[in-house]
Amino acid sequence: MLSGVCLMPRFVDLSGTRFGRLTVVVRAENIQGNPNARWMCRCDCGGETVALGHNLKQGQVTSCGCVRRAVTAKIGRATKTHGHSYPNESPTYISWECMLSRCTNPHDKSFKHYGARGINVCEQWRTFGNFLADMGERPPGTTIDRINVDGDYEPANCRWATAKEQRANQRTKGSA
Repeated sequence: MLSGVCLMPRFVDLSGTRFGRLTVVVRAENIQGNPNARWMCRCDCGGETVALGHNLKQGQVTSCGCVRRAVTAKIGRATKTHGHSYPNESPTYISWECMLSRCTNPHDKSFKHYGARGINVCEQWRTFGNFLADMGERPPGTTIDRINVDGDYEPANCRWATAKEQRANQRTKGSA
């Protein structure tokens, strides 16, 4: 307040303004509890996105996501993981990643029970697409289980199993 006058930030209409590949079309509804202005934008590719005004002004948002998707496709990440990884890892992808880590990464907290015991992941499953083709999507309430607990992770020795099924198929305490 200055001499009884309230100094509020002046509203700036961004309609028609370009930011990278985006053109601001109209002000969008704010998210409840967030006073920051949101703007509906149309991308040069024809896509639409809603972005915060300050993210547009600071250059943090410059497309509808088409540029990131194009770069991802170009380096092959999207095709190698079949849409299961970044930004929202699927349960199937998480199981695959954890399986690889506990068998190959000495810093993984479970390595002593897997990789250090000589449990390996077959060469075929070092690629997510092959793992997905063999195992299919992970059903809800299951994780990967080795039928022979001393065998490797490979198509003939693995299944999706519930916690109850896995408890019935675990090594006895104290066994190597």
